[in-house]
Amino acid sequence: MVLDSHEFMTRMARRTNFTPEDRAILQASADWGLEIAPDMADAFYTYMGNDEEMNAILNESEGRIHRLRETFVEWFHEMFTGMDDWGTDYADRRWRIGLIHVRVGIGPQHVVPAMATVVNEVGQRLRSEGKSDELHDALSRICMIDLAFIEQAYLEISTAAVLKETGWTEKLFKRMIATGAAAST
Repeated sequence: MVLDSHEFMTRMARRTNFTPEDRAILQASADWGLEIAPDMADAFYTYMGNDEEMNAILNESEGRIHRLRETFVEWFHEMFTGMDDWGTDYADRRWRIGLIHVRVGIGPQHVVPAMATVVNEVGQRLRSEGKSDELHDALSRICMIDLAFIEQAYLEISTAAVLKETGWTEKLFKRMIATGAAAST
């Protein structure tokens, strides 16, 4: 299973109703996004640092947390700029971010609440600064798209590892999952 990141981005944009109007709203607020990005990074890493498991991952090596904060600021700002109008470059970067999360061992049980923290923090900031509901909605949609990339990375990597280790076909593996899911309900 090899993910086509651009096709996945297109599908997620359609599923979340991420519209050209959302893109225009985000781009018009790109300077504001960059301005608040360091504050969002602080809130995010404060939240993450309160979890013992995540704190160990974040501080595993000298300077890692500093590099992660810089990367967070870039990531946050890119949600506003779209890099290439939320095209191939944006999709490829989001896919790489997902793969990195898998590689360093940041599990879905950490990613989902962490993204909720971002959405909550930026929502508070939007309200306190009197920003529009449309900007809030656009940011919520792009955050969910970014989250979908990370979640899909877990699925793709896990599936590929099982298929490689077992020699099973993808069709057999999917049938086994469906059968197992049906049996546990």
